[in-house]
Amino acid sequence: MSSGAEVFGRLVLDTSAYSHLRRGHEGVLDHLARAELIVVPVIVLGELEAGFELGERSRENSFLLSQFLAEPFVTVRDLTPSVSRHYARVFGQLRRKGRPIPINDVWIAAATLDCGGHLLTLDEDFALVEGLDCTILSPVE
Repeated sequence: MSSGAEVFGRLVLDTSAYSHLRRGHEGVLDHLARAELIVVPVIVLGELEAGFELGERSRENSFLLSQFLAEPFVTVRDLTPSVSRHYARVFGQLRRKGRPIPINDVWIAAATLDCGGHLLTLDEDFALVEGLDCTILSPVE
């Protein structure tokens, strides 16, 4: 967990963090301002696009996402064999503990671990992942 004052080399956004960014969440905005690089795992893109597809503002949301991704300080993290190895380790660790989390969250955690990033989320499930450097924000700040 973070102390709230550090600069982040690689700040990884999960779906909840991006959604709250769009709502102007102060904690998310503060963390983004202290990041050197913002990483968006491809799994997060899939979750966002799926949500856009079901929403009433699909085009607007897709456009805003594409603008965000075009920023020079934002990169998309693809799935790689190395991410898959992290996925297997996290998946196994959670299952052995009897504490599984949603599969997409396992992939997001694996991508974060693989890139040596710090995950920003509002989802408490990530607290169950051993060795994951993350900040879990409250939805209301």
